[in-house]
Parts: sequence; structure tokens; C-alpha cells
Amino acid sequence: MSGVLPPELPPLPALTRAECRLVDAYLDVLDVLGRVNPARCEHTYGALRAAQALAGKAAELRDALELMHERGENELHAATLATALRVLDGERRSSLVTVPPG
Repeated sequence: MSGVLPPELPPLPALTRAECRLVDAYLDVLDVLGRVNPARCEHTYGALRAAQALAGKAAELRDALELMHERGENELHAATLATALRVLDGERRSSLVTVPPG
């Protein structure tokens, strides 16, 4: 054993509870879209199941944004939310939604 540990992730930025819900719901939508991406999936059944789950995940995303709006959180702090997405592996997860390079 070499004892080499993976690099430590930066800390998650301070977020409101509603912002946490937004980030989680957004990542859930990305995960489902990645599973339904016709350029990446191999079986129709898995893509169908993902597509069926998409409506529920999109509703959770809508609800998170609605909650923020109702609480008076009218601005999205993009830099802070982008940091949270990076810490939570958002770059890899979002890459599954795109068409892979040829």
C-alpha cells in the first residue's frame, strides 16, 4: 500500500436550505438526462425508465426554485452555486448529457 490519498475536495460553500434543494434537484435532473441520452445509453428500457423519472425530477427542481422565490431568495448566486456543483461532481454529471466526442 502506498498510502496515497485522493486529493481532498474543497469545502462545500455555505448555502441556504433552499439553495441546497436547488443544487440537489438540478443534479438529479442531470443524472436522469444522462441516463436517457440516446448518444450514450444502450437499451430502450433503461432510457424509458429514466424518461419516466424525468417528470418527477423536473417537478422537484421547480419546487426548489418556487421555495426560494417564496422565501424572498430572488437572486441566484451563480459563482457560489457553481462551486457547490463542482464539489458535488457536477462537471462529470453534466458531461453525460452532452453528445460524446466523435
